[in-house]
Amino acid sequence: MRLGPWTLPNNVFVAPMAGVTDRPFRQLCKKLGAGYAVSEMAASNPQLWDSVKTSRRLDHRGEIDPIAVQIAGADPAMMAEAAVFNVQRGAQIIDINMGCPVKKVCKAASGSALLRDEPLVGRIVQAVVDACRPLGIPVTLKTRTGWDPEHRNALRVARMAEDIGISALILHGRTRADLYTGHAEYDTIREVKAALSIPVVANGDIDSPEKARAVLDYTGADAVMLGRAAQGRPWLFRETDHYLRTGERLPPPSYGEMRSLLLAHLDDHYHFYGEITGVRTARKHIGWYVAGLPGAQAFCDVMNRLESTREQHQAVADWFGRLMQQHDAPDAAYSLAA
Repeated sequence: MRLGPWTLPNNVFVAPMAGVTDRPFRQLCKKLGAGYAVSEMAASNPQLWDSVKTSRRLDHRGEIDPIAVQIAGADPAMMAEAAVFNVQRGAQIIDINMGCPVKKVCKAASGSALLRDEPLVGRIVQAVVDACRPLGIPVTLKTRTGWDPEHRNALRVARMAEDIGISALILHGRTRADLYTGHAEYDTIREVKAALSIPVVANGDIDSPEKARAVLDYTGADAVMLGRAAQGRPWLFRETDHYLRTGERLPPPSYGEMRSLLLAHLDDHYHFYGEITGVRTARKHIGWYVAGLPGAQAFCDVMNRLESTREQHQAVADWFGRLMQQHDAPDAAYSLAA
């Protein structure tokens, strides 16, 4: 699959998730087989560009190409300005967010709220594409099937965006009203893919290699985008890529490999965020990694009270060490069915 000048190594992508897909997480996922990753949502309002949070989201040092940045907003001129601003700071692909369903984003008439105003959608996409085209930067659009099940307009939005000049469409199989409840539907993605000539990426409820294969086969999509299922399971990308290529399942990671991956992730995370923010924001990642493992809740109860990165890092190392000792093999395998 190609995005502008970029040929991607595979068709298994990391979905942008606020508070999750920071640079350390994106890097880890790419190293573990993700063919592409999009940053957390960056605000289009220039007044927010000097904030600490935005500064971190603009930090792409050492990131594996291509660097894709998602921008969000409701003003076409601001969105165009934000696109150029991010390109000047390293973005090689710009993704427009029209899929975020959370209240504070929709309240500002951005994210998936834009699906209620198709003319505004067109003006935003046009402004961003026009700003990026002279720079040689491809633009993608991530959206949902519509505002609610009675108003699914993804096909009209997709055709309009393709005509304007986006390079790919990422479609989550839910409406804004669905939030993340119920089940994603893939009929709309299938319909959109059949109507477009640009790549279409399927997103929503893809939580296993087998599900990825089924969604690709049913929708005809060019790629899949994995989100919540990869939280604490970054190896899901290599498993899915391998399965799509060979039809065979890779063995799950061992406790020893999980320990090494998590500790390396924490080292990068601490370096990126610093001591105070690092120890606090790492808690959710640790919780996701250990969820379902024996004794995980008791461990998290203790770990979540630790206030230094050194203590937290050591607690993770010690806990996995004990877990490995309690099972016969020193590198005992972790079952994803646990």
